[in-house]
Amino acid sequence: MTLKVIGAGLGRTGTASLKVALEQIGIGRCYHMSEALAKPGDPARWVDAANGDPDWEAIFDGFSATTDFPASIYWRELMAYYPDAKIILTTRDADKWVQSTQETILGPKWWAFCKEGPYGAFMRATIDRFLEGEAHDPAHLKKIFLRHEAAVKAGVPAERLLVFEAKDGWAPLCEFLGLPVPDFPYPYVNSSKETQELLNTILNGAMGGDGVTNVAKDAFKSDR
Repeated sequence: MTLKVIGAGLGRTGTASLKVALEQIGIGRCYHMSEALAKPGDPARWVDAANGDPDWEAIFDGFSATTDFPASIYWRELMAYYPDAKIILTTRDADKWVQSTQETILGPKWWAFCKEGPYGAFMRATIDRFLEGEAHDPAHLKKIFLRHEAAVKAGVPAERLLVFEAKDGWAPLCEFLGLPVPDFPYPYVNSSKETQELLNTILNGAMGGDGVTNVAKDAFKSDR
């Protein structure tokens, strides 16, 4: 299956909402960090991709779109591999993005768990490498965020790129994709508060055993 849409926005920029939105308007299944953790073999495939040996066909088998980490890190490679795909850069205020990451997916305790837990090799090869090993320095994170967005804007032809915020709603998204605007609200899922509560539950060991691993998959349905 060929990707129709490639999400280039980083996690915590409305990526989970975009996943839901794309599926609601008929693009097809959308790959997200939650799928990266849930699909057998995908963490290892992402390590291979990070080391220059990607198997995009295996990773995106059954999917028509992708959004969120880790795929957004590899937007250049995916754009070249899927030349007809359109690119959506989800965005938000850089300082708010930094704050959101520190309250959720890059919070010190949670990030340490990710790097040393069952998905450690995957996290270190992809997100940690992208962040240059500095997941908690606000100035560094802001630099990474702005550099990433500037690279996407400069590297994607204008006709293939939509810079998009969740607050923009359906109209620009549907116009970009050539689809009718739905008669229901644009989705808004996985707020910072919701994600923080879930991560705290995992870290407190409330689920225990294999349950921690299963709930961890849901934790990466990260949004704003």
